[in-house]
Amino acid sequence: MQFCEVAFRLTSVGWHLLLWGDKNGDFYSIKGQVMTGVTPGREEAFSLLKKYNKSEGLIKHALAVEAVMRYCARKHGQNEEKWGVIGLVHDLDYEQFPEQHCHKTEEILTCENWPAEYIRAVVSHGWGICSDVEPQSELEKVLYTVDELTGLVVATALVRPSRSVLDMKAKSVKKKWKEKSFAAGVNRDVIEKGAGMLGVELGELISDVIMGMRQVADEIGLKGNPDVSE
Repeated sequence: MQFCEVAFRLTSVGWHLLLWGDKNGDFYSIKGQVMTGVTPGREEAFSLLKKYNKSEGLIKHALAVEAVMRYCARKHGQNEEKWGVIGLVHDLDYEQFPEQHCHKTEEILTCENWPAEYIRAVVSHGWGICSDVEPQSELEKVLYTVDELTGLVVATALVRPSRSVLDMKAKSVKKKWKEKSFAAGVNRDVIEKGAGMLGVELGELISDVIMGMRQVADEIGLKGNPDVSE
């Protein structure tokens, strides 16, 4: 895919997107015209996710993060659709462009005419690893934190007899947290840093992640059999 040439301009009503060029594949732009980003819906976001990702694991991860973001948005009285859509596409480029993670997503979403605020939020989740965009808003800080934490919750659920998040408590995850060799790929430093930015205790964050993931337990393969005792 080729990408358009872009720039942003700050106006009295917010960031606007400047697009240059003519027809480019399926993308159209008008030379020199200022265009505002189009607020994406869930269906559009999911179609975009499936366009760039075929891995069942990556799609399940995206669904898990989306569900947690929606739960947290409801909990804090924020825009659930906005938080959910951003969570859904946060790893949009990872399967096809792992070496350009976050940067390629920025290009893709820009050419899809997504709002600059959405793009910034997505890119900020890679802060300190593959992005220099620091999380600033509450949405960005939550995404930065729960992205890694969902991985630890999944790993914990899969070693339980029930293989489910439906009967799992935060204490089970906290116990595994202390075992550094368990789910070693989960960046615990990022989670701790995110918790600090949010001013939230680890136990509360874990509970929020579990509660969010319960909403999509079947879709992400973690419905399991909660009737099985430990």
